[in-house]
Amino acid sequence: MEQQYPQSTVVFRNVGQLYFPQTRVECHYSVTSAHQWSSSDWIGIFKVGWSSLQEYHTYSWSLVPEGYTKGTAFDCCALFQAFYLPRPSPVEYQFVYVDKLGKVCARSRPFTFCSPKPLEELETLKEEQDGDEEEGDEEELLLVVTRAQLLQSQLEECVREKAELQQAVEEERRSSIRAKEEWESERKAMEEAISELLEKLNHKCEVLKNVEGQHLDVKSSHQNLNSELGQLLVQKVQSERRIKDLEDGAKALADRETERHVEMERLKEMLKKTSSQIRLDEEKKKLLKAESEAALAEVCGLQHRLESSERLAESLRRELRELSTRQGHTNAELHQVRLQVAQLGLQLSEEKLLLREERANWALEREAYRQAAEADQKKVEELSSELQRKKEQLREDRSNVESGMKYRDFDGDNEVQTVHHGRKQQRMLAGLVDPVVSELAGPLMW
Repeated sequence: MEQQYPQSTVVFRNVGQLYFPQTRVECHYSVTSAHQWSSSDWIGIFKVGWSSLQEYHTYSWSLVPEGYTKGTAFDCCALFQAFYLPRPSPVEYQFVYVDKLGKVCARSRPFTFCSPKPLEELETLKEEQDGDEEEGDEEELLLVVTRAQLLQSQLEECVREKAELQQAVEEERRSSIRAKEEWESERKAMEEAISELLEKLNHKCEVLKNVEGQHLDVKSSHQNLNSELGQLLVQKVQSERRIKDLEDGAKALADRETERHVEMERLKEMLKKTSSQIRLDEEKKKLLKAESEAALAEVCGLQHRLESSERLAESLRRELRELSTRQGHTNAELHQVRLQVAQLGLQLSEEKLLLREERANWALEREAYRQAAEADQKKVEELSSELQRKKEQLREDRSNVESGMKYRDFDGDNEVQTVHHGRKQQRMLAGLVDPVVSELAGPLMW
């Protein structure tokens, strides 16, 4: 009876007491819904009394039926090939189920491996045969054949499978060679496209450098224009200040001229009054001779003062004419400065417009470079995915060949020859597949 742990989630079924190492051993087990199955679960054959999981003799991975869903119970069977089984001896062994965490989930009852007796050289096979049409049931027929005949049929099946595998390997090698040639042509075309893109990129980089140099020249000229414009503005302010000072001086001179004109009018009035008084005094000349002489002297003094006033007025007129001339020159200079400022402003606006157009062109070219780089990156990713798919296909073919080489059911010298032949086929396949993988990976690494 099988030995199970309390509340065991795995149960071994139909464990025999004796097994023959010349044939494969089937281990039937049931997994309950409480067990969290993982692809890392395994079943090992241990000697009874083992103390460490490293003491297993051989092992097999735990499998699940198709359509398995997590959290459901299932029945399955693990196969142990004859080549890996212990030799016949009285030592007792048992099956042990170990989960992904290294926890022992179940142990089977002990069993031994022994050599078959002469009567045990016969094998019993089950065949299903259709029964009567009225019953519609199936009957099981037991066929007894010799082990040699059974091994011969298995040998023929293995030879046929081997030939099929060799044919599949040859076809795969041919397809790999064709794929390699196609890949080489694609790689050469891609290298040419990449070289062309690199040339275009270098040309665009040179153009970009030239544009950047022109941009720096425009920027320096713009700075120089700004500095000259600042100087002109300072000169304009100074000129306006000078004009204002001259206008104030001219206004002061005009006020002084007005005052002197008023003074001259007053003196003329006084002269008129004095002349009338002289005429009156001439009638009384005889009587007032002394007063006339005094008045005459006063008139002479007034005439001297009038002459000096006229000379002063003449000098004032001359200064006023000079100020008017200077003001005309100043207005002309101010008009010239204003024309220069307007011309510089027009040049500055044209330079700004040209700079804005160059920036827009540079942005368009940079966007075109970015799109071209994204397209190249996408091509590289597609090539990487294609290379990965080729690798996966070659890995699957290798695993199929290796799994086909494990079916060894021969005894004695036939087993050794088959093992050596399988290893030789495996090395030949690795020698064919590895160069193809390295050649396919070379362009991508480049």
